[in-house]
Amino acid sequence: MPLGLLKFLLSHEHPEPRMFTAHERLKPSYDVVIVGAGGHGLAAAYYLARDHGITNVCVLEKGYLGGGNTGRNTTIIRSNYLTPEGVKFYDESVRLWQDLSEDFDLNLFYSTRGHYTLAHTDSALRTMRWRAEVNKHHGVASEVVGRDHIAAHCPGIDLDCGGTDPVLGALYHAPGAIARHDAVAWGYGRGADRRGVEIHQQTEVLGIDVDAAGRVAGVRTSRGTIATRTVLSAVAGSTPGLLAMVGLKSPITVHPLQAMVSEPMKPWLDPIVVSGSLHIYVSQTARGELVMGASLDPYELHGTRSTFDFVEHLSASMLELFPCLSHVKIVRQWAGMADMTPDFAPVMGPTPVEGFYLDAGWGTWGFKATPVCGKTMAWTVAHGKAHELITGFAFDRFARYELTGEKGAASVGH
Repeated sequence: MPLGLLKFLLSHEHPEPRMFTAHERLKPSYDVVIVGAGGHGLAAAYYLARDHGITNVCVLEKGYLGGGNTGRNTTIIRSNYLTPEGVKFYDESVRLWQDLSEDFDLNLFYSTRGHYTLAHTDSALRTMRWRAEVNKHHGVASEVVGRDHIAAHCPGIDLDCGGTDPVLGALYHAPGAIARHDAVAWGYGRGADRRGVEIHQQTEVLGIDVDAAGRVAGVRTSRGTIATRTVLSAVAGSTPGLLAMVGLKSPITVHPLQAMVSEPMKPWLDPIVVSGSLHIYVSQTARGELVMGASLDPYELHGTRSTFDFVEHLSASMLELFPCLSHVKIVRQWAGMADMTPDFAPVMGPTPVEGFYLDAGWGTWGFKATPVCGKTMAWTVAHGKAHELITGFAFDRFARYELTGEKGAASVGH
């Protein structure tokens, strides 16, 4: 029996502290209100308290902590993006990821695996070379490798894909990793809580008040009204609704993103394997399950329903690449709401409404950015201006037609 469980068994006092403080009521006012108790919102609260000494912070969550996209993703971490803005941003995130378990004193099961993005066509291979050069220019470990390298490191793979879509090569990204998603939310939440931040679950935001001068004045919730001059929205697929509360519009659209997991099996696949042509990606967890996903569902929908059509098509594509999995059973599937932008890059920083900050547009790549999002958004809120790493993700870039085109590195949901 684990020692932690034995302590509970033998003690009537239950000496282990709760992970988070349960607050009975909201305070009348806070310096900062963060909407969304997922990874991004909790990370921002954590860094506001730890790095900037801003502790009169309230995090509001209409459901439960980590119950949105943070708990519905496939946990892949990488920085092999296409634009200089994206590469520098995600590389800083990978650096932060590597120290998080020690920061939290909590095992996040962070595991560096290596990441293969397969190229099935000449044009895809050209894009991989492009990405590799951009990555190396910014000090990120990426290189184009051939079929022999892939076969040696990805056992069971059929590089000819049954003769339909043969693999020509791949972009290999050595720092590619996975981590336990719910532990990330718990770690940031506990760290923020211990520094004085209040986390209020089951508390829905009903409206955001803006005064005549165009500045945030307060937040109306299902448990009362809060006075505040600063609000950070980190609500992923619920972003369009929150923007409407302050009279803002964005080009964000929301699509379901589904994933599924297999029964556990003996570990055999160490790296993460992605195919943009087959629209699949797969990694194996420490428990032996295969975590698999695909591209976005093609329709807009503010919902998290899962479909048999997804499982059928993803399974067929997986068997093209790994025919050895024909006997493996699928045990669970789920969906999240992906908030997509036209240029496949996020929207971060100040907005035209003074005091209202936005962390959104994460589509299919939000989990890997959790640490750097929290750190840069905390800095942005504390200083009232965008951190240098997020200037390329400004809210007004769409009106200026100055897009940050990441589609070549983010077009598959991973």
